[in-house]
Amino acid sequence: MSKRDYYEVLGVERGIAEEGLKKAFRRVAMKCHPDRCPDDPAAQEKFKEAKEAYEVLSDPRKRSAYDQHGHAAFENGGGRNGFNGDVGDIFGDIFSDIFGMGGGGRGRARRGSDLRYLIELDLEEAVFGIEKQIEVPTLVECGSCSGSGSEDGKTSTCSTCRGQGRVRMQNGIFSIQQACPHCGGAGKVVTNPCGECRGEGRVHDERSLSIKIPAGVDTGDRIRLTGQGEAGPSGTVPGDLYVEVRVREHAIFQREGDDLHCEIPVRFAQAALGAELKVPTLEGETEIAIPAETQTGKLFRLRGKGVKSVRSGRTGDLLCRVVVETPVRLTTEQRELLQQFEATFAGADAAAHSPRSTSWLDGVKRFWDRVTS
Repeated sequence: MSKRDYYEVLGVERGIAEEGLKKAFRRVAMKCHPDRCPDDPAAQEKFKEAKEAYEVLSDPRKRSAYDQHGHAAFENGGGRNGFNGDVGDIFGDIFSDIFGMGGGGRGRARRGSDLRYLIELDLEEAVFGIEKQIEVPTLVECGSCSGSGSEDGKTSTCSTCRGQGRVRMQNGIFSIQQACPHCGGAGKVVTNPCGECRGEGRVHDERSLSIKIPAGVDTGDRIRLTGQGEAGPSGTVPGDLYVEVRVREHAIFQREGDDLHCEIPVRFAQAALGAELKVPTLEGETEIAIPAETQTGKLFRLRGKGVKSVRSGRTGDLLCRVVVETPVRLTTEQRELLQQFEATFAGADAAAHSPRSTSWLDGVKRFWDRVTS
């Protein structure tokens, strides 16, 4: 059976860049690798076919020969044919994903773990920014050995990897390189462990940090502090600290993006006759004019009284929603006055004074007309 075109095997166009070629092979490998499909001979054949294609196309010299002469370039000893090479040497980093060796394919030394810290802020703190002191429980560099893990500062060559920092692991028919589990990829081991940290180079402690919260952050925003996570083992690179923001609920304001919302309780006489009212903002009180005949739900927009975006620098608005309050605990005189007032709506023009009620009743009537027709 004639071989399929290598570009067709990987599902890519001629001229594709190396990174795109690697991604294409990764897709096939993740789907058809023998360790993932042990009972599917067809998938295993597809994987072998894709591996052969990638071996050729990932090598600039072989790819050039293939582009000129096709498969004939590798016949009769003209080039590599088959699967005798070491996959780990060619693309071990791709298989690190398949076998769950994330980050270990090239023998990189371990680093400290990243940490997550949840910080709760009042709305005012999130809007205007603040500097906070936090205490983070973590692993810090051992003071006795300065993070080396060695009592006397001496190390020796790792006997497992012989100083290479990498070991070769066998997975089915393939061998793959990964970081040495004994030395963590460092190639060296401690001969006389520190008594304080037992050779780890780090100890449990609380780290006190001062963190600046920028103005405009919101719930879910994260602040990354590079190198402030867990100390790495044996003096290796520390991880990062991610401070995640959560904003507490506010008694008056609700935030929606860069805008703030609040409700303004208004007596019905004020809503009917109009009034000048003081409303709160995060920067102090301001006055707004409530026009006569204002209804519940009416929105008043105070431009620039919202939140300044931490990303765009745009400042949002404050939207005040009117809520007409029903009076409570009425005196006898107030009750009598209201009864007299209500009696004035008994005429034929009563509907003219209640626009929302009239439109609502009209809607109910149209609904029932449709239902009963």
